[in-house]
Amino acid sequence: MPSTVLRSVCAATLAAVVVASPAVAAPAAPAAPGASGTARGPRATKTVSELLTELKKLYQQAEEASEAYNGTASELKKRNTEAKKLAAALGGARAALARSRDDAGRLAREQYQGRSDFSSYVQLLLSSDPEHALDQGYVIRRLAAGRATTVKRLTGAEKRAHELATASRKVLGKQRALTARKKKDRDKVRARLNKVETLLATLTAQRIAELARLERQRAEKAQEALVASGALAGSRRPSQEGDEAVRYAIRQLGKPYVWGAEGPGSFDCSGLTSQAWASAGRTIPRTSQEQWRQLPRVSVNSLRPGDLVIYFPKATHVALYIGNGLVVQAPRPGSQVKISPVASNPLLGAVRPDPANAPLRTYDPPELPTGASDGADTGYSSVSAPGG
Repeated sequence: MPSTVLRSVCAATLAAVVVASPAVAAPAAPAAPGASGTARGPRATKTVSELLTELKKLYQQAEEASEAYNGTASELKKRNTEAKKLAAALGGARAALARSRDDAGRLAREQYQGRSDFSSYVQLLLSSDPEHALDQGYVIRRLAAGRATTVKRLTGAEKRAHELATASRKVLGKQRALTARKKKDRDKVRARLNKVETLLATLTAQRIAELARLERQRAEKAQEALVASGALAGSRRPSQEGDEAVRYAIRQLGKPYVWGAEGPGSFDCSGLTSQAWASAGRTIPRTSQEQWRQLPRVSVNSLRPGDLVIYFPKATHVALYIGNGLVVQAPRPGSQVKISPVASNPLLGAVRPDPANAPLRTYDPPELPTGASDGADTGYSSVSAPGG
């Protein structure tokens, strides 16, 4: 988890940014006194643009690792639920098997003691009353059918118990593998965040101010380009569910980003969007990648409040559109839930959790509190996204 250094320095000082183009230039910054060196040379010799690119690369790696962790945790939760259901079914199957074995044992004892249907049949052959013999013949047939049913039930119970036991062993094996993978994913996230913290710790106040200035410039340039393209033209109304998701997300403003968190006190990016829609009564996938893969896609120029905006080539970040070219998002480690321009990260596309729902007839957007846009918007770059 990020330390106090990461939380305070990152959240308080790194302001909004969008990499509209990797070609945006920034003047070289003078050497910062007291900056520590690395094997690649003193950090202070890097330009502001180089430092920003490095930070964004580290944040993007942390976000990618976080979503991998979320995906593994979500899958493990499903397996745990499946394991509980199988355990209950296996218990029932074993009880049924025990009852079938008791019935089969009783048949065996009756056969041994001469009280089986065959013994009754022999007695019938020696009977001097034909009418009574017909009645007894019916009884014998019923007894024989009952014995066959008992044997069939025993065989079926044994098969069912065996199948459930096999399925249970497989699920337990998957649980163990997922638990190990979850720990590996968690360790990877922590390693990425430690690198971010290490880099931030080398920066002086002057360097941080320069980074914030460059971030603001790039954010403004990207949003201006998107608005000029006409993609955000027009005003659209959300569905009833979309409105509820928007209002939920806005109520979370100011809560801290924590990787893997789904509320109520903290969120990561997809934890916020999935819980916003859950509050509206609709279950959507937990991770940004699965939200992009499974939910119906819509064009950016048809966005309506409640839609999810997906970022980066690997769909490793997501925000919730609220209208007027803005999204609510949990941007990155060390930040808090906030309002940002829709172009605050490189756009991949958008999805709509409720495409069949009609928009509201009238819509009054929720009022945004003072300071809703304060803090950092991003820390990622499509050009610096890690490979693999």
